Parts: sequence; structure tokens; C-alpha cells
Amino acid sequence: MDIALGAAVRIRRRTIGMSQEALAEQCNVSFQQIQKYENGANRISFSRLVQIARALKCRVVDLLEVLDTPDRENTTELDLLGRMRTPGALELLSAFERMPAEARSSLVNMLKVMTAGEPAQPAKAKEVA
Repeated sequence: MDIALGAAVRIRRRTIGMSQEALAEQCNVSFQQIQKYENGANRISFSRLVQIARALKCRVVDLLEVLDTPDRENTTELDLLGRMRTPGALELLSAFERMPAEARSSLVNMLKVMTAGEPAQPAKAKEVA
């Protein structure tokens, strides 16, 4: 749960373009402490969570939402937050969102082939007029 909450803090912070240093300054802690919170190494107290939410301009419940799953066996959201901690994941998602739909589809297909170890199917060449 600490890892999931930390990931939610990281995602929100990065979404609004705030650095760990800026968040740390607003919460009167070191940026290393913010790193520990975001990695789930240190548990976030409720009072600190309130400070963090205010600094991130969101509600506490927005950060806790991922933990409030009625079916504890369904860990899809927690898995997603864990994956979002992978270096480069947020930058990749941001770039992916800016791509045209056709390019996104091609990229997803290419990645499926690359990760499955299957030979790539040649792309259909567009005719140039």
C-alpha cells in the first residue's frame, strides 16, 4: 500500500510538472524524503499526506483513490501504478498521447512484436503520388 500511495504521489507531482525539490520545500522535508515516500520506502503519515495533497493542488482522496478498491483480489490499478514507476514510463505515455491514432496503433503493434520475440511483419508502404 505504501508503494501504491507513493506512486500516486509521484504521478500527480510529475503530471503537474513539479520537481521533488519543489514538493519537498513546500512540505518542509528533504527531496530525499520525498524520494523515499514515492518509492514506498517510508510510510506517509496522514498529516504529511495532507501537506503533500495541498502542495500538489489535489484532495487527499485523489491520492488515496487507488487504495480504495472494493475487490482486493483485483490489483490492476496497483499494478498500473507500479508500472508507472518504471523510469521513462511517464515520458513515454506523454509522448504517446500526443501521437496521431494511426502512429499509436503502429507503435503498439511494433512493441508487441518486439516483446513477443516474433518476427516483424513488414508494414504496408503508402503509395506516394
